[in-house]
Amino acid sequence: KVLMSPMHVIRAFALLLLGPPLTILFSTLAWIDLVLVRRSQRQGQLFPKIWGRVMCRLAGVRVRVRGTEHLDPGQTYIFMGNHVSQFDIFTFQGYFPHDFRWIVKKELFRIPIFGAAMRRAGLVAIDRSHGREAMKSLNAAAEHIHSGTSVLIFPEGTRSLDGTLQPFKAGVISLAIKAGVPVVPVGFIGTYQVLPKGRYLATPGEVIIRIGRPFSIQGYTMKDKHQLAQDLHDRVAELLAAPGQ
Repeated sequence: KVLMSPMHVIRAFALLLLGPPLTILFSTLAWIDLVLVRRSQRQGQLFPKIWGRVMCRLAGVRVRVRGTEHLDPGQTYIFMGNHVSQFDIFTFQGYFPHDFRWIVKKELFRIPIFGAAMRRAGLVAIDRSHGREAMKSLNAAAEHIHSGTSVLIFPEGTRSLDGTLQPFKAGVISLAIKAGVPVVPVGFIGTYQVLPKGRYLATPGEVIIRIGRPFSIQGYTMKDKHQLAQDLHDRVAELLAAPGQ
């Protein structure tokens, strides 16, 4: 059981109540910024970044990013991390320094304002069903990445219930092979303690985003996707188990 001070409880309820309207507000601002001000997609990440930081500060979450020296600012990457909390999204959006976009299920693009803002911001849609349409969306997403759009992927497919690293889905790994860009393992440390799946009130704390060295997938083919999934899983596991802060 998590015990929180009265101030922490106030913070947690503030996040719970203000989170949805703040998301709508910043989505609207991002849409206005991209459509009416006509800024570039990279410049248009300003409001999403502010949104991520506001969500973290409301909850009393401090964020540190480690390993940025491994990244080339001009290189396109696929970032692959563990997924244990909604705060994986808030912290990465708010504090990660490398330009990137999210891969999201195509249904989200149908949401008024929010979907339009995502489309204008260059987010990558993917069909999570099976069959020909899913394959077409996978190919389109791979081409989008290959053309210069870095993305973050959670290859476990969903948030871990107990905070432990789950097996990586081969379908997501197929996207990495098709895109042909380096993969960077990412470890989210502390987000599970802040807000695990199934809990509604966030607990203040510190989150560390640990960035590993880029992993070249040259030489891997679609026949090797299960081996690649295990290799990348091991890289993320090493980041989570690494001592020190």
